[in-house]
Amino acid sequence: MIRMTQRFLAASAVLLVATFATLAYADGRNYTDGPVVNATAIKTTDGHFDDYMQWLATTWKKQQEAAKKAGIITKYQVLTAQPQGPNDPDIYLVVEYKNWAAFDGLGGKLDAVSTQIEGSVEKANQSEADRAKIRTLLSSETMQVAELK
Repeated sequence: MIRMTQRFLAASAVLLVATFATLAYADGRNYTDGPVVNATAIKTTDGHFDDYMQWLATTWKKQQEAAKKAGIITKYQVLTAQPQGPNDPDIYLVVEYKNWAAFDGLGGKLDAVSTQIEGSVEKANQSEADRAKIRTLLSSETMQVAELK
């Protein structure tokens, strides 16, 4: 009787694992859609790396923290890179959003954050123009994380 019960439990365990595995792949994909990430490649002007990092550590960080608090973004990072050539970035700004729906009405939401931090959209625009003297925006790419099951 004990041996029969052990076999039954073992068979039940195998069936349970198979059921969960089937449910995990029920949509036919071995991944789920994760957060959406925007990575911006920046090249600082010679001699202005520290100036740009100062702006990132102050105004940009305040903007990102306000956007995070407002639920617009979920995470942000600054990555420094070793350029391989004269036209390669030395900084990447990485911002994470919950999903693609986070981009609905994003411009207005970010304008509200800019107004909160810099006083007005016009001042934020002027600040961006001033930053063009110390950095060049090389590219910006938005991607979605594929979370493997």
